[in-house]
Amino acid sequence: MFRLFLPLLLITSLAVQAQYEASYALIHRILPTRADAFIIESLPPAAKDSFELESRGNKIILRGNNGIAVASALYYYLKNFCHCQITWNGTNLRLPAQLPAVKPKIGRHSPYKERYYLNYCTFNYSMSWWDWPRWEKEIDWMALHGINMPLAITGEEYTWDIVYKEMGFSDTELNAFFSGPAYFAWLWMGNLDGWGGPLPRHWMTTHRDLQVRILQRERALGMTPVLPAFTGHVPPGFQKHFPTAKLKRVNWTNGFADTYILDAADSLFEVIGRKFIQTQTRLFGTDHLYSADTFNENEPPSDDPAFLAALSRRLYESMHQADTSATWVMQGWLFYNDRKFWKAPQIKALLDAVPGDRLLVLDLAAEIQPIWKSTDAFYGKPWIWNMLNNFGGNVNLFGHMDDVASKPALALKDSASGKLTGIGLTMEAIEQNPVLYELMMDNTWQSQPIDLNAWLRTYVRNRYGFDNDDLLQAWQILRQTVYNGLKIRDGAESIITGRPTFDSITVWTATKLNYPPQALLPAWDLFVKVASPSVAAPSRPPLAPSPTDGFLYDLTDLTRQVLANYADRLQKKWVDAFHAKDTAAFNLYSTRFITLIEDLDRLLATRHDFLLGPWLASARNCGITPAEKDAYERNARDLITLWGDANSPLHEYANCQYSGLLNDFYKVRWQKFFTLLHQSLRQDTPPDLDHFEKDIRTWEWHWVNEHQSYPTTPTGDSRKIALQLYQKYRQPISAAYE
Repeated sequence: MFRLFLPLLLITSLAVQAQYEASYALIHRILPTRADAFIIESLPPAAKDSFELESRGNKIILRGNNGIAVASALYYYLKNFCHCQITWNGTNLRLPAQLPAVKPKIGRHSPYKERYYLNYCTFNYSMSWWDWPRWEKEIDWMALHGINMPLAITGEEYTWDIVYKEMGFSDTELNAFFSGPAYFAWLWMGNLDGWGGPLPRHWMTTHRDLQVRILQRERALGMTPVLPAFTGHVPPGFQKHFPTAKLKRVNWTNGFADTYILDAADSLFEVIGRKFIQTQTRLFGTDHLYSADTFNENEPPSDDPAFLAALSRRLYESMHQADTSATWVMQGWLFYNDRKFWKAPQIKALLDAVPGDRLLVLDLAAEIQPIWKSTDAFYGKPWIWNMLNNFGGNVNLFGHMDDVASKPALALKDSASGKLTGIGLTMEAIEQNPVLYELMMDNTWQSQPIDLNAWLRTYVRNRYGFDNDDLLQAWQILRQTVYNGLKIRDGAESIITGRPTFDSITVWTATKLNYPPQALLPAWDLFVKVASPSVAAPSRPPLAPSPTDGFLYDLTDLTRQVLANYADRLQKKWVDAFHAKDTAAFNLYSTRFITLIEDLDRLLATRHDFLLGPWLASARNCGITPAEKDAYERNARDLITLWGDANSPLHEYANCQYSGLLNDFYKVRWQKFFTLLHQSLRQDTPPDLDHFEKDIRTWEWHWVNEHQSYPTTPTGDSRKIALQLYQKYRQPISAAYE
């Protein structure tokens, strides 16, 4: 079925051969009916990856120095010769009947040794409930996009359970430590204990097995996964077992109880760190890369550089004691998030204490705030340029498109960039804004800035299946509006998702846009023009009857964004009417506000990407008893609404514009608020907002603990409903911005 040509002189090990076999299996998963059209050949092992493409007869030759390079060669061919695309939000694999020939031979070399992937938060905002089929799909995506250094923390709880049980901790004590599955990221970063638990044994064993499969596949393709290490965070009952242990109480300040950090100077620190890595290696193997982020959004007890250097040295030593080849991979988020504390002397002390190149720093949000520029490129340590882009899994159109197209290459060529060794993706959540991730990972195979004008034309062709000047123009508008990267750090939300208020923003619902909202309307006009069945440009067949999945996603998402923006303007209308005591106007605009939410819910119900149901159903599917299923569903509901308990200060941080959530959570809150305001107008008395706040928190917590199911499959026609909403809203929206 498959043909594998590996010149004997180039086969350096069975592991290398296994990578090419894994690459063939990937091709078969991606192109099951066309896989026999491809032949894999090897290139010599190299420090940096390369691939080649050429034709031989009617076959396509994919050469690479490892499995990732081969997979990247395949995706390069699919994009540049077959005009295809594979994203989380729309895939176009409409290959021509006869595969295009590659003549002359094409070769590409990556200037980046590492291409890093994932953030601790991604494992919860997106991946909390993933099973093996979803992970398999993601690992294929990673390989196609050139990722070779993924963070791999699934199953960490199983390792810690072994370690702490051997140290004498009971299940009861560990129940107060292990969080629920939706909160692992913040457990591992030392921000909370126990929230959303207790954690069932079944979860631990199944996710131990899942981690084994994840790592086997990643390594088979040539990736070097980054596994966790000990950061000092210990269970709340630690002092009982070790009365003389030096512990520091820290608080994340987000409504959770104190956690306990073991002083790195305590002899137990190295003991636990070594024991954890040894146990983890026995379970999962190692690639000698270890992630550790102490004091994540928690301030160290001292800013004395000597103290910080000693802390860093001991943390690294706990890894080195277990693995003499250990390299510490550090998220550089603390240097950005707590800039008042982490000045040059503190950063330098922390980094310099680790010997040589045994510390690799992730410039976690380089497209937002490049820390490398203010730290002499991390004072000589190897580092990776990363795009963060998304916070909290919020649904919005947003990104720094021009920066992502140019700044990795500019940094690479900058003599001040020191030991820049890679690029990466460190978003808090995935499955949104696919254009940014396609763009970012296209940097992998070039050292020059990406020409966005040419790149967008190719993107349109690949995503929608045809060249179209209207859609290209629409993308240039999107580039200058939602993707301009100006004014705001991360994407704006809609006031719809905020807890009801008279204000234009709430604590975690930032509605400030980086563009005038009316500037987005011409892009909407152009997408609707192409989507209209009656429109057939002379240069192409009509879009009907089978637009690509990517086109339908983008039409839906753009329509969603326009309507979500309009909600802010409607809010101003009913707020003004209320303050003017104009009951008729208040009734009109508050009704329109509620109707807008209902229309958004109906639109988003047409796309799996925007459904609440799959998030909740996948959570329940992880459980084997009714109690487990209910607990996981509560985790899933809580994370995207309150985040914590009824009084959580993080409510709405992870807000999502999902069908089901819009109608049954956000809309109901606004309806309750409008009922209060209607009563206030009738009685000519001020609304009791403090009492409303108390009541709505109680109602929200009740919703978090409900078990109503929601659709897991889309309903309705995306294009039809988008066109209906365009006809309904285009003129009123335009008038609202005059």
